[in-house]
This record gives sequence, structure tokens and C-alpha cells, in this order.
Amino acid sequence: MAYKLSDIARAIDAELLGDGELEISSVASPEHASVHDIALAMDPKYAADLPKGKALCAMLWPGADWQGMGLQAALVAPRPRYALSALSAAVDRGQGYAPGIHEMAIIDPTAQIGVNATIGPLSVIGANVIIGNDAIIGPQCTIGTGSVIGHKVYLREGVRIGADVIIGDNFIAQPGATVGADGFSFVTKEVSAVEVARDSLGTVDIESKGQEWARIHSLAGVIIGDDVELGAQCCVDRGTVKPTKIGNGVKTDNLSQIGHNVVIGNNCLICAQVGIAGSSVIGNNVVLGGQTGVSDNTFIGDNVITGGATKVLSNVPAGRVMLGYPAMKMETHIETYKALRRLPRLIRDVASLQKGILKSPKND
Repeated sequence: MAYKLSDIARAIDAELLGDGELEISSVASPEHASVHDIALAMDPKYAADLPKGKALCAMLWPGADWQGMGLQAALVAPRPRYALSALSAAVDRGQGYAPGIHEMAIIDPTAQIGVNATIGPLSVIGANVIIGNDAIIGPQCTIGTGSVIGHKVYLREGVRIGADVIIGDNFIAQPGATVGADGFSFVTKEVSAVEVARDSLGTVDIESKGQEWARIHSLAGVIIGDDVELGAQCCVDRGTVKPTKIGNGVKTDNLSQIGHNVVIGNNCLICAQVGIAGSSVIGNNVVLGGQTGVSDNTFIGDNVITGGATKVLSNVPAGRVMLGYPAMKMETHIETYKALRRLPRLIRDVASLQKGILKSPKND
């Protein structure tokens, strides 16, 4: 579908320079852009590739000489990448799911389906499920008994929603995401070797004896707020006796794991391969970098940011920027890392000094 450039500019609140009658159907990198694409050249380093493509218009940075680049029009915004979020939404063609309820979908008679819903083939909707208006449920999705899904949800292929899950409006789940699996919770009849190791911090040797693990069932569900997005293969476990909770505006990346009884505040960003262990509490506006690990029963305050591969083993106050294993203030970790790199030279210098002292006439 084609759109006039002037309409796109209004929709994304960008300044239009040049010919607003150009018809645009998509976006592309400068070197691959056709005459019907907006070339994304939001930084001068990308503008050098514009002559390699055929774009007549581009999204540029403020102050760019669009006419000198041979363009017929340009879109300019104070924060081009922010404008790109609206632009990409405007031209997104989606996955091409056919509207309506597919004849191969299985829907329990007690389920309530909102108006304008799309439900793909081989999807299964359980008993007493409630799905809001304008929902898009892709192929091979399942929604368990008694779950409530809000308006304008978008479930990609193979999403699994368990029983007793409550999800707000504008929810997006990428392929293979799972909400409401049982938590990883097991216990032994006697004190386990893991408990001994944890309490002693490894100072006590573990006796070699077999232990059987008894399963603690997850009896509570999951509550997810509005405007939440889960990445592909993201997993959110149900709670044990109280629900796992995710606040409004939370976005998770692929392969992230949110354990049982975890509580996450609003507008958090959880990057790829992050693992949050059970019963941890995450504040508002927290950003967890890729492969961050959060130990169980840990509290992370508002506005905390962790760098990639950070391992959080204890509580973190609000506003801290953390890095490393174990997690420490980023500036401290960087100084520690610099010192670590200097160690080999320091050891050589100490060895040289020792030799000099041993060879001193005073030691003869």
C-alpha cells in the first residue's frame, strides 16, 4: 500500500521538506532503496550510500543538505530514531494473517471472543477464556483455561499462554513466547547440598549422598499490564501462591527468563538472555543489559541500568549503573578491570625489584 509523503510526515510528526506528493510504500537502507522507499540516512555516515540506491526521499538528521544529496524530499525530526518507530509502524505490512476465525481453530464454547478478532489455524482457545476486541491470534497459539487477554493483542506464531493468566491491552508476543509455565521450584526432604553450599559459601565440603527432589506446584498465575511486549522464546513462569507480575510498558528481548513470583515495575527494558530468578523485585524504568543474571529474592531499585553479562547477587539501590560479576558500580568495575590488566606488568616489576634487592651488596 502506498502513502503520500505528506500524510506520513503528519502521522509521525516529522518536518517535511520538498515534494509531499511522492508516494511511499516502505523504508529501506540508502543503498537498497527504490523510488518508492524512504531511505534511512539518519546519520551522515549513512548518507554517503544514497547515490548507490534510487531513493527520491530520505529520513535525515536536522540541518542535512537534502537538496545537495539529489533528493526530491526529506523528513527531518529532532530524534530521527524516535520518528522511525512511528514510521516503521505506519508501513508495516504485518504477517499477512487472514482476518476472521480460521476453520481449523479450536475454540471452547465457553470462550468469549471480542469483535474483529483474528484467530489463525491450529490455535486452541480454552474454556472460559476472554479475548478483547481487535485481537490477532496467529497460527498454532494456545490460550489456557480462564485466561483473560485485553484489546488489540498480537500473538505471533506458536505463542503459549497458560491457565489463569491476565494480560492487558496492546500486548505483543513474538514467536514461541510462553506465559504461565510452572516455576522451577523443587525441595528435598532433608537439607539439600545446595542449601549447605549457599549458607556456607562453599567453605563446607558436600557429603556425597543421593537426594530426591519433590516438586512444588505453581498454583498462581501471571498478571501482565498494558503495552507489554515479549520477545521470541521469552518465558514468564506462573507464581507459586501469588502471581508473577509484569507492569505496564515492559519490553523483553528474545530468550529472556522471568521466574516465579517475580515482580517487575513499569517501563522496564529486559534484553536478550536475561534471567531473573524467583521472587526478585525489579523497580520502574530498569534496563537489564543482555545476559544479565539476577539472583533469587533480590531487589533492584528504580532507574537501575546493568551492562551486558552483569550478575546481580545482592540488592541494588535506585539509580545505580552496574557492571561485572559480581555486580558493582560501573565506574568501580572499569577501574578494577584496568588494574587487572596491569597485574602482569606489576608482577614483572616486583620480580625485578626482588632480584635487585637480592643482588644488593648489603645482602652479600
